[in-house]
Amino acid sequence: MPELRRAGRSIYYETHGSGPALLLSHGFSATSQMWIGQISELSKRHQLILWDMCGHGRSESPEDACLYSEAHTVADMRALLDHLGHPSAIIGGLSLGGYMSLAFHVAHPEYVRALLVFDTGPGFKNDQAREAWNESARATGDSLDQQGLAALQSMSVEMAEAQHKSAFGLAMAARHMLTQFDDRIIQSLPGIRVPTLVLVGAEDEPFIGATNYMAHKIPGATKVIIEGAGHASNIDRRRAFNDAVVEFLSQRDL
Repeated sequence: MPELRRAGRSIYYETHGSGPALLLSHGFSATSQMWIGQISELSKRHQLILWDMCGHGRSESPEDACLYSEAHTVADMRALLDHLGHPSAIIGGLSLGGYMSLAFHVAHPEYVRALLVFDTGPGFKNDQAREAWNESARATGDSLDQQGLAALQSMSVEMAEAQHKSAFGLAMAARHMLTQFDDRIIQSLPGIRVPTLVLVGAEDEPFIGATNYMAHKIPGATKVIIEGAGHASNIDRRRAFNDAVVEFLSQRDL
């Protein structure tokens, strides 16, 4: 099993194909396996890199809360690219993975050739709105403590079908990875200078407004709405999702 040792714990990853790097990050309480329907298409011209975030899937679930932070998650992404010998990559993800992709761009813009942001929100300018989000994230952590992995069964498909070692890491991730602490990410949008695809499922109502906002704020961003798809747009409408991503990359020779 391929793994990267960093900060005293193991991070699971897998690679498919060869060529320019394309790093995809999963959503909260999903795993790298949520991208199984994208492997064939996206590995034809790229080295597709999939991984499990700290506390998720086959990666370890350390007790140190600091290891679940945004900063450590971004550092894990950079460490993966360095480990695989890629000085730059197309960076993308869904939901939490998309947010972390935007955070990666803020921290390491020189590593980013393009951004793929799926069913994602860019955070909040308003402190009260951010705290409401954080309260919901902490409540999710409480549910995982109380119900264990059964708490995922009521969530969207990429979460409900995910396989994890335990609920502990997910509860820690909810409290320390899913929560947000400032408006750096949303404020960074006008400064993005790489090709950016923002994509959302037409039935993913909580994230349609956020997608419209990002498409407006990111210079030259391409917006795609996938009809008939919910939050897991890549699973709900695999072919339409794959076609949109491949078209975006091909048209820009990425």
